[in-house]
Amino acid sequence: MKTLLFIFLVMLTCDQIADGYRILGMFPLHGKSHWIMQEALMKALAKRGHQVDVFTHFPQKKPIPNYTDISLKGSLPQVVNNVTATEVLGFSTPSIAKLVEMAGTNICELLNHPKLQDLIKNPPQDPPYDIIILELFAAPCYLAFARHLKVPMVGTVASVFHDWLNEVSANPMGTAYVPSMFSMHNQHMNFKERLTNFLLSHYLSWQMHYYTNIQLKYVKEHFGIDVPHIKDLYSDISLYLVNSHHTLNGIRAMTTNVIEVGGLHLSDDDDPLSPEVQKWLDESKDGCIYFTFGSMVRIETFPKEIVQQFYASFEKIAPVRVLMKVAKKEDLLPGLPKNVMTQSWFPQISVLKHKNIRAFITHGGMFGTQEAIYCAVPMIGIPLFGDQRVNIKNYVNKKVAISLNSVTEVTEETLTSAINNILKDPSYRKNIQKLSKLFLDRPTSAVNTSVFWVEYVAKYGNILQSPAMRLYWWQQNLLDIYALILVVTITVLYVVLFILWKLKKLLFGSRACAKKDNAAIKSKKNK
Repeated sequence: MKTLLFIFLVMLTCDQIADGYRILGMFPLHGKSHWIMQEALMKALAKRGHQVDVFTHFPQKKPIPNYTDISLKGSLPQVVNNVTATEVLGFSTPSIAKLVEMAGTNICELLNHPKLQDLIKNPPQDPPYDIIILELFAAPCYLAFARHLKVPMVGTVASVFHDWLNEVSANPMGTAYVPSMFSMHNQHMNFKERLTNFLLSHYLSWQMHYYTNIQLKYVKEHFGIDVPHIKDLYSDISLYLVNSHHTLNGIRAMTTNVIEVGGLHLSDDDDPLSPEVQKWLDESKDGCIYFTFGSMVRIETFPKEIVQQFYASFEKIAPVRVLMKVAKKEDLLPGLPKNVMTQSWFPQISVLKHKNIRAFITHGGMFGTQEAIYCAVPMIGIPLFGDQRVNIKNYVNKKVAISLNSVTEVTEETLTSAINNILKDPSYRKNIQKLSKLFLDRPTSAVNTSVFWVEYVAKYGNILQSPAMRLYWWQQNLLDIYALILVVTITVLYVVLFILWKLKKLLFGSRACAKKDNAAIKSKKNK
């Protein structure tokens, strides 16, 4: 009986692998936070029996069945726990040109990497790749892989759908009610806000395509592909998987090939707490605050004046405790309060799920805030750069967070007040519990949704794209139809007015002539 069962399981496994696809995961960006979503997706696909080959800066520590790392580690400067306060403050002013240089042009230079060159010149043929998954951000030069390997491509977006992707995917921008990704407006905008939102969305789109167009030289050099504009390569994307959800980011019009999978990375199998952290949290009977600025930023590098404000506030809220992520404790300002524990890394979901966690002090990154909502923990936001300010403002509007606007504006009084409001006002906990239920209540999980659509595209090819992609912008917006209607209307009005004028002339002109004739006759008689 055991032998028969073993044979059955072997046959089932072989059948699953035989039906599996060979998938190329291309993730050349070296930001750890961006990798979280991609890693969860690729692991899920491997678990389904597909053979996945993953180009990444973050290879797995332990081998995973069906999962092959092609490591790019060390080819770019490390940013995990390596971004200082000075660099953060430099990022605070948004610049598309700077963003494209850092996360675009520098990433395109990686195409010279020997492992990427080997893929370009000697792509596997036994079996060949069936589909490519690529993170979309500021390096569209990598879109050329779809045309080079002649397979469908899935683009993943680690935030809300980028403004600049609407144009190339024919996805409705909806600027009357959909805020730009860098806009502070909500979905109920007045005239002025709609105007600024319209201008900002189109300006960001124009700027991104303008600055990334220089990447055509890498496409020509490495792939021998010659296209008029970098935007043309987006036509090879069959599917977009977007890290957003209507409960968090509002109602948006989406074409068939744009799928919202916000929270794809969320799961209950996070690493367990260390015994030290477990004991600390268990003993935090008065509650504990979790504080981190994410995977890159080093809190210990902030100016002495700012760190002292944190210390003073944390000391004041005792006996409430604090868990604070600090990359290098030896660089931390002396005087850490006794109710604060620091470590270089925490298993974040495991921490947030602990019953004694009362609040989450966060920079407002998309993944961290989704984890807080998943675990129903109210937030105190201190945005640093990028979309973080928008994310925090969004959660403030939903009454699940308090914003301190900027790290340079943090004082002992404002931070202590925010913590006390979260701890003492039950509405924040109630609101985020409700939001958490709305966020998680779905027909199927985000990861299963993603796997289904990847397999669908691999099976059926590029059939989900909007037909509007083959239309010019003025055709999509029916400007030619409106122009025709306007011309016809003006022409009809002109003809009607001309006829009326003629009739008037005919009718009233005849009477005038008759009057003149009668007057002339009378004049002759009088003479």
